[in-house]
Amino acid sequence: MAAAAARWLLLRASAPAPSLNPTDGVKAPSSIPTSPIATSLHVRAAAPRSSARRLRTPPLRCTSPSSDGPAEPTLAVLLEVEGVLADVYRFGSRQAFNVAFQNLGLDCANWTEPIYADLVRKASGDEERMVVLFFDRIGWPTSLPTSEKGSFTKSVLREKLKALEKLSSTDALPLRPGVEKFVDDALSEAVPVAILATYGRNGEKISRSIAEKLGPGRTSKIKIVGKEEVERSFYGQLVLGEGVASSLDEQLTKEAQKAASAEKQRVAEEVASLLKLSVDISTASKRSEKIIATLRAGSEYVGRDVQNCILVTGSQPSVIAAERIGMPCIVLRSSLTARAEFHSAKAVMDGFGDTDLTISKLLSKRWS
Repeated sequence: MAAAAARWLLLRASAPAPSLNPTDGVKAPSSIPTSPIATSLHVRAAAPRSSARRLRTPPLRCTSPSSDGPAEPTLAVLLEVEGVLADVYRFGSRQAFNVAFQNLGLDCANWTEPIYADLVRKASGDEERMVVLFFDRIGWPTSLPTSEKGSFTKSVLREKLKALEKLSSTDALPLRPGVEKFVDDALSEAVPVAILATYGRNGEKISRSIAEKLGPGRTSKIKIVGKEEVERSFYGQLVLGEGVASSLDEQLTKEAQKAASAEKQRVAEEVASLLKLSVDISTASKRSEKIIATLRAGSEYVGRDVQNCILVTGSQPSVIAAERIGMPCIVLRSSLTARAEFHSAKAVMDGFGDTDLTISKLLSKRWS
């Protein structure tokens, strides 16, 4: 009965809005984004019900077509931060961990490059697991009760994040070679650029700090997409927002996925209770949804369809998310992904520059 009621509500929410009398005095929004989402939902956005939440539109660049001069490229570039703008794992994370150990009085703990690389490989980059593996190897502090190992590990990660925040604003964490020229070339070719600061491992604050290293002359001409920008996007408001329905098919699909995830979670918890383990199946899917929301918001802000945006990424979850929405992506290897394989990426390159990734290659679609 509840399912039938939910379906009725979804059908009602997706029904076309009644036509307006021109004399009613209702004005359409003054600006509409150039994204496909905005176009398909224009009728509902222009005539919201009195009880609906008011939608905020992202800032738009207005351009008028001209017969003079060459047409602007249809391509846009979305850049991740960690692993793309900067190799945070090589020049930031290891050093930040060592600072954290010092601040906590753990003189016996010091991660050299070989130790760090070994921990990254064995823990697949999971920093909490890396800390546990390390102290399992050398021994935990003698004064630490076994029951407090979890809280101790979290305190190490908090100190590490504080140290990395300070480090990210210094020259000790540099931009990758060639990234500044890559951005300059994109801007000179009228290729819109957005930097995705939302879903990095170390948080948006650090991502924005790294992006600012490009300098105000560049950052004033590109869009940095963080959590607030995602929430303001049409995708964020109309698909992720509470109380605002998207298409019927999309809503029904999400409800079905929730039901399936709930059943999987129930079964997993039953098994975990026998094994005395804790599981959370939904973590990966939530991260994927966050990445997809950021990619779609990025495409809105640069004014291009998702298939005309090139994602430059350094992580497997982003490659998978881009593939799900039909956005082509190119992987730049970092110290964390030096040996990883990315089968669904258009290309895998070692960095920016003539022999690797350039704007001219993107414009001519020469992926390798």
